[in-house]
Amino acid sequence: MEKTDQNIVKPSLNSLSRAATGFAKRGPAPVHLWNPDFCGDLDMRIARDGTWYYLGSPIGRAGLVKLFSSILKREGDDYFLVTPVEKVGITVEDVPFIAVDFEAGNGVITFTTHVEDQVELGPDHPLRLAHNAKGEPAPYILVRDHLEARIDRKSFYRLVELAEIRPHNGEDWLGVASKDEFFPFIRQAEL
Repeated sequence: MEKTDQNIVKPSLNSLSRAATGFAKRGPAPVHLWNPDFCGDLDMRIARDGTWYYLGSPIGRAGLVKLFSSILKREGDDYFLVTPVEKVGITVEDVPFIAVDFEAGNGVITFTTHVEDQVELGPDHPLRLAHNAKGEPAPYILVRDHLEARIDRKSFYRLVELAEIRPHNGEDWLGVASKDEFFPFIRQAEL
């Protein structure tokens, strides 16, 4: 944090990265335990494609993006970068993460995000299927603490190849199963 002439705390990219550095190697920080005072908004944006921007320019260092993703917190519809002493608002156009790949085996589908988080599709990390403005499916998976990843198109097409018809809520649905949980995509009658 930097102090301005009026003694108002001004968050900075450097203070956030210094505070987050210790947590990045161990995985996401325990941001759910931190509730510092709000310090203002930072000119940082996560674009729909998962690119992080600072002051209008893309953050080109993957390690820095991964570092900031480890201190990301969502409260309602708002997103913040949080340390034990700072909380700054950022803009997220859709969701903060993109699931860029997955592996399937032994009844488990494990997704990997663009910031190298890995999550197993199942009760703790469910799949949500929305539709975009064109009516196309937009699949999401819960990564952690109200933070989702949109499953990229190539991974979703591969996921559909694994799909099977199963009964769900009294009807037959096309979907996938992971960790003994079935995630429906579309009613068989609509195929």
